[in-house]
Amino acid sequence: MAEPRAERPYMPGYGVDTPSWAPLPWSWAAERLTANRNFWVVTVSADGRPHALPVWGVWDDDDGGFAFSCAPRARKARNLAGNPRTVIMVDDTVECLSVEGRAAPIHGDERRAQWIERYLAKYRLTYPDLSRDFLAQNLMVEFQPERAFAVIEREEEFSTRATRWVFDT
Repeated sequence: MAEPRAERPYMPGYGVDTPSWAPLPWSWAAERLTANRNFWVVTVSADGRPHALPVWGVWDDDDGGFAFSCAPRARKARNLAGNPRTVIMVDDTVECLSVEGRAAPIHGDERRAQWIERYLAKYRLTYPDLSRDFLAQNLMVEFQPERAFAVIEREEEFSTRATRWVFDT
């Protein structure tokens, strides 16, 4: 994956236009996405109704994407069928990170197997009963990022480190 371009976010009235502003490196974001256990996933139905729930998921920085699993008839799955726009967020409210993009079910067997193996590698150490068969019965959803946004909710870092990244799509 090509590293996304870092920018100063447009946040009038929040003080991020200071001369001491310096973007966070993408490695800061990738580290949090890789290590995070629970993610918030926000989907929106075709008629605009938002839906947010936590999920387990896997970020792969080399691949430049994220995947999670859900039941084939889950509201997330129904929403994605009508509107692929999605936001994923880490569960940290101090070092906040959200990523906007598009998500869709994975249909190719090889691609599904690749993400299932990544999922098992991440979660099986903590949950040894997690099985390949269980994941294969569910929908695997792949997320492609378009932009990301980070804010550190510590006074000394808020105005100097808020960062937006833009991915080449």
